[in-house]
Amino acid sequence: MSEYIRIKRGLDLKLIGEAAKSVVEMPISEIFAIKPADFTGLTPKLLVKEGDTVLAGTPLCYNKNSEAITFCSPVSGKVIEILRGEKRVILEIKIVADREIKYVKFQKSNPNQLGREKIIEQLLNSGVWPFIRQRPYGITANPTDIPKSIFISAFDSNPLAPDYNFIMNGKEIDFQTGLDALKKLTQGKIHLNIKADSSPASTFIQAQNVQINKISGPHPAGNIGTQIHHIDPINKGDIVWYINPQDVVIIGKLFNEGIFDATRTIALTGSQIENPKYFKTIVGSSIKNIIAECGLKKGENRIISGSVLSGSQIPADGYLGFYDSQITAIPEGNDFEFMGWLAPGFNKFSVSRTFFSWLTPNKEHLLTTNTHGEERPFVMTGQYEKVFPLDIYPVQLLKSILIEDIDMMEKLGIYEVVEEDFALCELVCTSKIKSQEIIHRGLEMIRKEFS
Repeated sequence: MSEYIRIKRGLDLKLIGEAAKSVVEMPISEIFAIKPADFTGLTPKLLVKEGDTVLAGTPLCYNKNSEAITFCSPVSGKVIEILRGEKRVILEIKIVADREIKYVKFQKSNPNQLGREKIIEQLLNSGVWPFIRQRPYGITANPTDIPKSIFISAFDSNPLAPDYNFIMNGKEIDFQTGLDALKKLTQGKIHLNIKADSSPASTFIQAQNVQINKISGPHPAGNIGTQIHHIDPINKGDIVWYINPQDVVIIGKLFNEGIFDATRTIALTGSQIENPKYFKTIVGSSIKNIIAECGLKKGENRIISGSVLSGSQIPADGYLGFYDSQITAIPEGNDFEFMGWLAPGFNKFSVSRTFFSWLTPNKEHLLTTNTHGEERPFVMTGQYEKVFPLDIYPVQLLKSILIEDIDMMEKLGIYEVVEEDFALCELVCTSKIKSQEIIHRGLEMIRKEFS
C-alpha cells in the first residue's frame, strides 16, 4: 500500500543557476577517470596497468575486502595513468577513450526468468553492482546480504538539483527491466518515492513491482535517509539498499542489450555558469568540455561534483563522480567583507531573521563558499532540530562521535544517517561545526569496529 509522507522540518535553499530544460549530447570525452574515493570503504586492488587496452565493461580493480565486487571501465580505450597519492593510495585510473565505444558482450536475458544468484552474478561480472549501495554506512552493497527493502528516490530536493521527471522520460523499458532485476534481490518491497506536488514522468507512474510513495516538504525530503527513516526505519542489524533512477536504467540495459552502458544525463548548474543546461555524457567523463560548452564566468570559482551541500570539490578539468548527476559552480568566498554581519545585508541570505531574506522566501540567491566566521564552541542552539527531519537528536549524536562513545552512537541513531543527512545542519550552524566530517568519522569508527 502506497504511503504519503509529509516532511515538515527542513530548508529549501533557492540559488541562482538552475539548468534550462534542454539536453546537449556531448561528444565522447577524450579522458575518463574512475576515482576509488567515490566508493566509501573501498580498498582497491588493480587488475590493469598503464598501457593496457580496455573495453566498456572491462574490470579495472576489485575490492580487497569483497573480491567479487569489481569496478569496470565505462568506456573503451587505453589506460594512460594510474594516479597515486600518499602511501601509494590510488586516486584515479585514467583512460583515453576511443572515438567509438566498444563493449564487453554480456548475455542478454529476462530477469523474470532468472534466479537471484544468476542476476547477482551478471551484475557483479559487468561492473554494474557498485551502483547499488546500502544503509547503514552508505557503502557498496554486499551481494551476500539480503536487504529488507530497496529504495529509489525519483526526485532530488538539493539546491539546483536535476529534474528526474525530465531526465527519465522515454526510458520506461530499461527502467522496468532494472526494477524486475532488483525485485529478485529482496524479499521485501521496492519503494519508488516521487514528489507529491509534481507531475511524475510516465517512467515512474507506469512502474511495476514497486510501491510508489508520495513525499512532500522541503529538502531533505528527496534524501534517501529521510525517506528510509519515515517509511522503513533501520534498526541495528537491518540492511536497506538504494539506487539512483538513472542507474536502474543502466541495470536494465545490461539485461536488455548485454552491455555496460554508463550513459548519464547531468545538470550543469550554478551562478557562475553562463548558460546552465543538461548534458548527456558518461560516468567518469572529464567536465572540461562540458563547462566550456556553457561558459564559466570570470573570477575564482569552486567547481563541485554533486550538490553544493554535500558534493566534492573538483578542478575545472576534473571528472564527474561515479554517483553524481550534477555539476555546480559557485564563487569562492575568500574575499573580506567589510563590517560582516553588522552591515544591513538587504541581499543576504539567512535562516534566522538576522537579515531580510525571510521577507522574500522565493527569491533566488547568489551565495559563495564564505562561512562568515571560524569554528566556535559547540553549544546547544536548537538550530539543527529546525532543519533535521529525522526523529533523533543530531547534536547529541555528533558529540557522542567526538568522544568516541560507540554505545551512545548506536542508541542515538548512527545507523540511520550518512554525511548528506547532516548537510543542512552544517549550513545553519552558528558554531561552524563540520558536521558531515564528524558523521563520516563516526561511520568509519562503527564500520571498522564491527567488520
